[in-house]
Amino acid sequence: MLPLVKPYIAPRDEMMPAIEKILYSGYIAEGEAVYSFEDEFAKYIGNPNVLMLSSGTAALHIALLLLNVGPGDEVISTPMTAEPTNTTIALTGAKIVWADVDVNTGLLDPKSVREKITEKTKAIMLVHYAGMVCDMDEFNKISEEFNIPVIEDTAHAFGSKYNGKIVGSNSRFTCYSFQAIKQMTTVDGGAIAFRDEADVAAARRLRWFGLDKKVSRMENDITRAGYKYGMNNVTATIGSVQLAHFPEVIGRYISNGKYYDEALKGIPGVTMVPYYKNTEPSYWLYTMKVENRDGFMKMMEENGILASPLHHRSDTHSVFAESRCDLPQMDKFYSEFVHIPCGWWVSDEDRERVTQAIKKGW
Repeated sequence: MLPLVKPYIAPRDEMMPAIEKILYSGYIAEGEAVYSFEDEFAKYIGNPNVLMLSSGTAALHIALLLLNVGPGDEVISTPMTAEPTNTTIALTGAKIVWADVDVNTGLLDPKSVREKITEKTKAIMLVHYAGMVCDMDEFNKISEEFNIPVIEDTAHAFGSKYNGKIVGSNSRFTCYSFQAIKQMTTVDGGAIAFRDEADVAAARRLRWFGLDKKVSRMENDITRAGYKYGMNNVTATIGSVQLAHFPEVIGRYISNGKYYDEALKGIPGVTMVPYYKNTEPSYWLYTMKVENRDGFMKMMEENGILASPLHHRSDTHSVFAESRCDLPQMDKFYSEFVHIPCGWWVSDEDRERVTQAIKKGW
């Protein structure tokens, strides 16, 4: 079965010596390996203001904490995402306000967001779902007009671009995930990038109980309780080895995605998903809309290819009951969209087989 997701791990002869060296170095907690990975990652995304964390969820939580989001506040978000985007908001005590998606893309709709803004709105949480980048031209306008910060959840979109630059320096906060099945994995881990250098010091303290690890523990004074959100040297070492291969790995995702963009045009029952102006997807999941999705997935499985919607819409969970509202565009998109294999493991022959299976119909 051709899988929908599959972790890339760098060659054994590179990865294992690096892990062994750090394991027996005598220092496996947060240290120089983490700071080195931060520097390498910062160069890749073109933003020096980066902190490595234990997860993408930790990144989202720190962004919300820095905005002092709490009970009585509202955060506008999307149900078209994995659960942590919104359970993290719930942890703060703030109310999630669902905005609808663009029925063509499944991404958060700026028009709907505008309609949901109130005096209680503390932040806009948007998700570059499946590697597709939201309409940042419009979201930048909204953020500036209403003075509401944007948090970009980039868990699906490492390597995606906006205005020709890798996503990571446009909004006040950009949050990354290196969880097991992401385009680049460190087994688990995450990062947060800041547009403003002024946010870095406070975030650094929040990731380690409220302590500043650049100051002697005996000289520290905790002024705000933080969390155990730091990355360790072992995870960071894995990340450094992985990152060296990332250009070729993400290049394969993009090559396969662009192939599908052309090869799947005009097939009966298939509707292509457009990309917004000034954006370039990284195709973590190749997304399209199909008629009779259950029939489509069954046909693909019979051809040895996994196809799936993958994610359960967030707004149906009981924990978010108070936020429920009508989202007609989400209803329509959610009933039609599907993902097909697009990653580094999909060969030229595989993607041709996928295309031919779809062309035969279902």
